[in-house]
Amino acid sequence: MSVIDGLADSFERQARLPWKRNISSAERVWLVVYEPSIERRLRAQIGEFQFRAANSGHTWVDVDLTNAFGEWLAQHEYAESFYEEPELLSTATLEDFDSFVVEKLTAALDSDDVDEDTIVAVLGTGALFPFTRASRVIESAESNIRGRLAVFFPGHHSGSNYRLLDARDGWNYRAIPITEGEDAS
Repeated sequence: MSVIDGLADSFERQARLPWKRNISSAERVWLVVYEPSIERRLRAQIGEFQFRAANSGHTWVDVDLTNAFGEWLAQHEYAESFYEEPELLSTATLEDFDSFVVEKLTAALDSDDVDEDTIVAVLGTGALFPFTRASRVIESAESNIRGRLAVFFPGHHSGSNYRLLDARDGWNYRAIPITEGEDAS
């Protein structure tokens, strides 16, 4: 069995569990954790996860953040300056990028296609680094989750500590981890 098959099996086990409606927003988040080196293979087979969601009686809406930075930068009034001198991208300017990504995710979570039985799948979280923290985006949007938010997370976790791409210190979060071969909880 491939790593992706194992992840898809774990994902389906989690999706098939009865969904409690009276849980916190953070508990509605699933972090599908995998080695960053399999990102391209996973993306090529994302339809398997969508199929497993449907098999479990849930609809699927995806949000791809891969190009979010480019989309944000292209519409920025100082884009040309940033292209010429990337060091001008200050912390304050990148806070605008945070807001852009949160708005994009929140728009998907609030769309008419999403209800309490929908899995909103977030792809491309690795592309947020080093411009923003995935933790900040997830925590900012979590109050809008009606069904479940499945964040495909290239990195590692230990207990409730998650590290995107092993690039920064981890963050402690109450999400449900989904890993290869792990029983759903």
